[in-house]
Amino acid sequence: MPRFGFVRISSVCLRTAIADPAANVAEITRVLEQLPDSDIVLFPELCVTGYTCADLFGQSRLLEAAREQAQQLAERMARRQQLIVVGLPVAVDNGLYNCAAVLFQGRVLGLVPKQYLPNYQEYYESRWFRPGAASVPAEIDWSGERVPFGVDLLFQAEDVVVGIELCEDLWVPLPPSAFQAVAGANVLLNLSASNETIGKNRYRTDLVVGQSGRCIAAYAYASAGPTESTTDLVFGGHCLIAENGVLLAESPRVGDGQGLHRDSYFITADVDVERLRNDRRKTTSFDACAAHLPRRYRTIPFALSAELSGLRRSVSGTPFIPQDNAELHRRCAEIFGVQCAALAQRVSRLPDDAPLNLGVSGGLDSTLALLVAVKMCDYLGWPRTRIRGLTMPGFGTTQATRQNALDLMEHLGVAAEVFDIRPLCCDAFRALGHRPFGIALESLSAAELQAALAHVPPHEFHDLVFENVQARIRTLLLMSRGFVIGTGDLSEAALGWSTYNADHMSMYNPNCSIPKTLVRFLVRYVAEHEFEGAARETLLKIVATPISPELLPLSAEGTSRQATEASLGSYELHDFFLYHFLRNGFSPRKILFLSQHANFTQAYSRSEIEATLRTFYRRFFANQFKRSCVPDGPKVGSVSLSPRGDWRMPSDADAQAWLDSFAP
Repeated sequence: MPRFGFVRISSVCLRTAIADPAANVAEITRVLEQLPDSDIVLFPELCVTGYTCADLFGQSRLLEAAREQAQQLAERMARRQQLIVVGLPVAVDNGLYNCAAVLFQGRVLGLVPKQYLPNYQEYYESRWFRPGAASVPAEIDWSGERVPFGVDLLFQAEDVVVGIELCEDLWVPLPPSAFQAVAGANVLLNLSASNETIGKNRYRTDLVVGQSGRCIAAYAYASAGPTESTTDLVFGGHCLIAENGVLLAESPRVGDGQGLHRDSYFITADVDVERLRNDRRKTTSFDACAAHLPRRYRTIPFALSAELSGLRRSVSGTPFIPQDNAELHRRCAEIFGVQCAALAQRVSRLPDDAPLNLGVSGGLDSTLALLVAVKMCDYLGWPRTRIRGLTMPGFGTTQATRQNALDLMEHLGVAAEVFDIRPLCCDAFRALGHRPFGIALESLSAAELQAALAHVPPHEFHDLVFENVQARIRTLLLMSRGFVIGTGDLSEAALGWSTYNADHMSMYNPNCSIPKTLVRFLVRYVAEHEFEGAARETLLKIVATPISPELLPLSAEGTSRQATEASLGSYELHDFFLYHFLRNGFSPRKILFLSQHANFTQAYSRSEIEATLRTFYRRFFANQFKRSCVPDGPKVGSVSLSPRGDWRMPSDADAQAWLDSFAP
């Protein structure tokens, strides 16, 4: 398959034979045979000899054997289009260096020495090694060739640029990987020998994940394991792969409760270099750090294969929804906290007795907005009756949603009112000279029009004036009462699924950056964790109700004949597209590719996914004019469509270039 910017990395914990380079290289070879499709394979620090050789590092025979075996390894892998990184001691002039050797297609491309040598507590590396510094020679002799040597080496295959540091280098205040990233490296590798002590694994993981985020890079870490000498220490064998602040893969380790792993093992993940490049491009402060680079870097070329088999990476079908159960409660509390704080600040500018008006339809969005308003009142010690919920049934409102709205307001203890908008709508139709679906109004009452509308066949359901009048009457009634809390969500804004200057408008909208899939998730979460009895039952009924604006006529039986997802496609798909289009800047072809590997909550055919993606692009481009004038509201996640913040786009832009790029 095409790469779509993915690079496959494996981090290995090696079964080590201490001071036996031949045995270690044989084991490295055995592991590599299990990783034929990895682009980069990373082994631990000093893995060719073992990290715990101590004063044996002063033995010429050990150093000679290490170099011989590393060269043999390179030659054995000559037919592999694979970057292999191993650790070994390298003697240069009067010094000995703890190095990473970079092997590719039978050659040693370069040697990167460790810059920061720990020499405190249990570490004594300065007893044997010298730190890599700018004063080391730029090249050394290696098996009859001149091989680049130094801390200024980067390795590049088109858009993939690899930087390397060793163990302690990451733990210092200014890690070499930070400078490598600013110099262009987007894949950072760390060969390590990190011993295991109580609680150290968490700090180590935070270091790796945090550095990947600060550097907007992939960061792979491979540590020596429990077959190193245990004379004084136990090495954990912890391997990690992170990408821009997210942990993609983690290995077992000593002390994790999963038993002992004495044989070699590895983790593999596909990192997305295209996403990293897009993120760096958007983070305009990133390149400003180049003024602080301590040196110029040399770049050594290598090559990746043209294609990648499969995808070794989890792709969430619901990227806006928290995936980690351990983080679930904290994340939901955080979302509500941001919404409540934002609404509280805006409301604080109103008179103390100003009512907070909110249209409650019995649907998901108004339910979430009402829950936020109630929680805000509770936080601030205000009576919930300051919130005035108004439910406004129209020609498409079912008895079920109307009852859900009334029950919800009763359970939450807010002031509630019902206003039937149908008579006002009839007056508006007459004033406009409009015949809804061709029906002559003349002296028809609202109830008589409702009965006549039940006979309109679904294939004739196209009357925007009929829908827009209802939406605008509702907004008129709300705004005429004072301050209005908006309810529209991020997905509706992206697709333009709102009536301009109707449900599109309010005085403040706490939902504006919450996508539909997250709205549903949050309402369900609140129902299951914060309510019991009848209130929980009502909230779960709302979650289970098919999404609909309920603007088109009901059937003769009083059931809704309008389902949003039947018109637009699944919101799960639209939110998936929205995330990767806005957050990552991906092309339609890459989004389609990711959708084939995503863990959606239901199965979708390729044709359904592609048709929905086309709908997404058409509607997104056609509806920027609505997004250019929306009420204030808080940014909650990494994606927002506020024209004052994250998204500024001309209203007359054309989607054709995106639509033309779909694979045939």
